[in-house]
Amino acid sequence: MRIAVSSDLDEPVARLLVEELCARGHEVVTYGALRPGADTAWAACSERAAREVAAGTADQAVVCCWTGTGASIAANKVSGVRAALCADAYTADGARRWNDANVLALGLRLTSGPVLKEILDAWFAGEPSEDAEDRESMAHVDRLDTDRGALQAHRPAATRSAPSPAPPAPTAARRP
Repeated sequence: MRIAVSSDLDEPVARLLVEELCARGHEVVTYGALRPGADTAWAACSERAAREVAAGTADQAVVCCWTGTGASIAANKVSGVRAALCADAYTADGARRWNDANVLALGLRLTSGPVLKEILDAWFAGEPSEDAEDRESMAHVDRLDTDRGALQAHRPAATRSAPSPAPPAPTAARRP
C-alpha cells in the first residue's frame, strides 16, 4: 500500500512512524519536516499528504502535528478525505470501521512508540462496516462533501476566503 506521511516536526515518533510503515511493507512518501527542504507548516504538509489520497496516488495518509488537531482539520478540507484524529487503538479501529476513514491523524506530543504500534495495528486491521446504517451515514458524509464543493464553486471569489463576521457582543443581563 502507498501511504503519504506528513509531519510539521521532525520528532522521534514521526521517524518511528515512517520506519514502522516501511517495516510493514508499505511504500511511504513523506512531506513536511520528514522531507528535507519541504514546507513544514502543518496546514501545508497535511494538505499535500491528503491530496495524494484524494488524487488516488496514495491509498491512505498519516498526518501529524503537535496535537494532531490542526493536521486533521487541514486534511479534512480536501474533498474526498476522511481524516480521523486517533489517540488510541480503539478510536483507530472505529474510525476505519464506522467512518471509513482514509487518513489517520496523530498527535506528536502524546503518542509513544508502543501506542503508535497499537494504533497502526488497529488501523490496518479495520475494515469499513457493511452495516446499512453505517453505509448510509458515510453516504451522507459524501453528500456533504459534494455539497461543500458545489457551494464553493458558486460563491463569488471575493467571499470564498473572507472571515466570518464576529458574533455580537454579549449584553449584560438587566437586574430588576
